[in-house]
Amino acid sequence: MNSPVNVKQRTSLCALPKAEVHVHLEGTFEPAKLEQWAADAGVAMPRPRERLLEFKGLADFLHFLDWACGLANTADHVFEMAYAFCQRLAADGTGYADVIVNPTHWSAWQGRTKAMIDALDAGFTAAEQDGLPPASLCISLLRNQTADEAAELVDQLVEWRHPRVVALSIDGNEAAAGRTGPRFADAFRRAGAAGLRRTVHAGESSGPEGVRDAIELLGADRIDHGVRAIEDERVVALLAERGIPLGICPTSNLTVKVYPSMDTHPIERLRSAGVRVSVNTDDPGLLATDLPSEYELARSTFGWTDAIVRDVARTSIEASFANDDIRSQLKSQLSLWSSD
Repeated sequence: MNSPVNVKQRTSLCALPKAEVHVHLEGTFEPAKLEQWAADAGVAMPRPRERLLEFKGLADFLHFLDWACGLANTADHVFEMAYAFCQRLAADGTGYADVIVNPTHWSAWQGRTKAMIDALDAGFTAAEQDGLPPASLCISLLRNQTADEAAELVDQLVEWRHPRVVALSIDGNEAAAGRTGPRFADAFRRAGAAGLRRTVHAGESSGPEGVRDAIELLGADRIDHGVRAIEDERVVALLAERGIPLGICPTSNLTVKVYPSMDTHPIERLRSAGVRVSVNTDDPGLLATDLPSEYELARSTFGWTDAIVRDVARTSIEASFANDDIRSQLKSQLSLWSSD
């Protein structure tokens, strides 16, 4: 049971005006919902419910995502996930989110990406109409796709110009796929030219070279993870010089064994070196975390003051792809925040 001090800390961090810029819709499934959908579809669970969210590593985690997304096979299911995502934002005190969706995980929607985006949009719109926080979509490539597949997705996004879609993303297992920056450079260039923002997973299962490729080859406006940039001071300097923010997810990094403990996590070293960092959940349903908990983990480990917490929250807002009105409103609210 939380002590009164912890309750007070959590309350203040829930009240902290903030955005979330690194969170996957695929990572917001709840075990009870998955068990229900699996039973309805007659699909076997990969593990008993009590161990459903125990993962052996990143590869096992990604396989699980494919299984879970395969259960979301109707527009109603997708609508429900979008609405529930905004409920999660409200519970965390989050004012806006860029949510990543990778169509390759959603087997029931192959060849129907536009229909899936429309179903998500309907869920987000209903949530906003009910007073819940807004969210935008970052549509993601999988790292082992081909250059032609990347080009096809970009062509579709440019043709559709869906107002809910704000960015092209790329995610997946860097270690397994190897260096992929050159393969996707043209797709990301064309996405940027068409007005889409660009966010890139890098520096998690790859080292700092992945972060450099994200900057120099993919034109990243924001980097998801990016923590292993710390292994090369030149990449750290490049991030600081160009002001490219990192969407860092501490619990996720610990869960997939990028770092053995929070004490060894580089978020504070990166921040102290002038890199713009934000705190995020990555896959909150599957990792049993939420955004206030992630802030508290960093604050308690590194002794972050209110001023530092406010600065990290400000980075999250400025790094988001929200419109100017949302960002201005959140920053105005943030200026009034105190943990007292």
